[in-house]
Amino acid sequence: MNKYEILKKYFGYTQFRKGQEDLIEQILLGKDVLGIMPTGAGKSLCFQIPALMLEGITLVISPLISLMKDQVNSLTQAGVSVAYLNSTLTANQFNQVLKNSINEKYKIIYVAPERLNTEGFLHFAKNANISMIAVDEAHCVSQWGQDFRPSYLKIMEFVHKLKERPIISAFTATATAAVKEDIIKILKLKEPFSVTTGFDRKNLYFEVRKPKNKMQELHKLLGNYKNKCGIIYCATRKNVEQVCTELQNEGYLASRYHAGLSEEERKNNQEDFIYDRCLIMVATNAFGMGIDKSNVSFVIHYNMPKNIESYYQEAGRAGRDGEDASCILLYSGQDVVTNQFFIENSNENEEMDEETALLVKEKDRERLKAMTFYCHTTECLREYILNYFGEKSSGFCDNCSNCHSNFETMDITVEAQKILSCVYRVKENYGIKMIVDILRGSKNERLMRFGLNKLSTYSIMADTSEKIIRKIIDYLILEEYLRSTLDEYPVLKLTPLSPDILKGRKNLSMKLIKEIPLKEHKDIKIHNVNSELFEGLKAIRNYIAKKQRVPSYIIFTDATLKDMCKKLPKNEEELLEVNGVGQVKLKKYGGQFLNEILKFTAE
Repeated sequence: MNKYEILKKYFGYTQFRKGQEDLIEQILLGKDVLGIMPTGAGKSLCFQIPALMLEGITLVISPLISLMKDQVNSLTQAGVSVAYLNSTLTANQFNQVLKNSINEKYKIIYVAPERLNTEGFLHFAKNANISMIAVDEAHCVSQWGQDFRPSYLKIMEFVHKLKERPIISAFTATATAAVKEDIIKILKLKEPFSVTTGFDRKNLYFEVRKPKNKMQELHKLLGNYKNKCGIIYCATRKNVEQVCTELQNEGYLASRYHAGLSEEERKNNQEDFIYDRCLIMVATNAFGMGIDKSNVSFVIHYNMPKNIESYYQEAGRAGRDGEDASCILLYSGQDVVTNQFFIENSNENEEMDEETALLVKEKDRERLKAMTFYCHTTECLREYILNYFGEKSSGFCDNCSNCHSNFETMDITVEAQKILSCVYRVKENYGIKMIVDILRGSKNERLMRFGLNKLSTYSIMADTSEKIIRKIIDYLILEEYLRSTLDEYPVLKLTPLSPDILKGRKNLSMKLIKEIPLKEHKDIKIHNVNSELFEGLKAIRNYIAKKQRVPSYIIFTDATLKDMCKKLPKNEEELLEVNGVGQVKLKKYGGQFLNEILKFTAE
């Protein structure tokens, strides 16, 4: 079979997406490749299709147990012989997979990087015909990447022990220029054919909100997504517990996921989400990598992540089926402090030497700054993300909160002088809240007790809203005219640049949103699809999925069911024209879906 026949038979598609065919073609020519493709762009097909066409076995190196399980489930349902090797297998199961592999039962084997150089696996690998090694989540090899894993550095040690060097293909969703260079250098890719398909996910709507009360804002948002599936990311376990409990008490089908739970509870909660037994997953960043759930309609960040790479990867778990989806970040200044604390106290990779650990922390601080800038920019949010990854954009996407807002440029020199003067007069001993209270003339008990109402800066911004003062302070921090300490109770400090403003040597202006109510982002609806037929097809899919003990999207995605509703096929030949329906799945259970469609059209 050629690549087009395999694409249709096993995966149900008639056309390749951007970049896929070029990467597959180069692999089949025996060349190393590097694919940088955003979440949902179809990276997996780029190594799965050539794996089915090459002579020997393809090893897929992945750090994620959930990803392995998900992809093995999908490929098995599509009729491909595949297995995985990771810590979830017993010794007997592990040995059985190796035995089957020696007998060439599998075309693709997923393996964790930690397993590569173990005695049992090395014995198998040295005697096997390995045609390709596909490195998934390849950014993990770079200490400049957001998920650096020292175990990835041992991949080439494993390759050198093989009798012949196989083709090496590497794939990642997010990589800056520095990370890309690292991937090529560390994996020793030989003159690799490289494809960057572009980071833009046009179906995703981006928004940053800065609410006074995040929980109230969350309830308000969830009102737009009734009966929709989504993920709420929190920075800490404590926040996960609080948010999940609140939502459950309000009657939402919500579950939780963080590293503090037992392995069994994490597994059960994850399966509840994947199998649609719960609609909302409240989680730390420990959740999500490798979860190929197609019907996630929204991702809400209750706290700001520590870098753009993580944010875009997590936000990108929405709308993987190509349908409209929302990515909303709820920002507060405390998020910056929390992330700074995590960076300074991080001991995630104990294998790193002290010098490397210091370099990683410095890079983490730079990335946090870029993430904080994202939350304050008045420019197009999509443009900001694309520029971060080195990609040009038009500057107006019409699908983010900034492009839907009205901004005006204001001279803030006088306001900045008042704020910096207040910080100076309190001897740099107080945080943002107290500075705002002094400037606005608050009569709170603590302020009065300390005699701060006697300062010359007391009440000099009484006519300016707290929201605007905070925005200006945030801007001064970003532009390094102020800094916030890393203490548990951070205070504002002047910087070497502060005198330029205080002494009038420099003027400042910034864009501020006009204080008019913004319309809510539109609810996500099913367009041009009969809801009655769609629900009928979903019921059949869910029944089959339950019987097969796999997530419903493994059978068919929502996008495939919607395409059935639009095309209303009358026979098996027409059903094959539906995106996502391949010959294997048609033979397995196409008749049940066809009967439902025929019944609907007859009525």
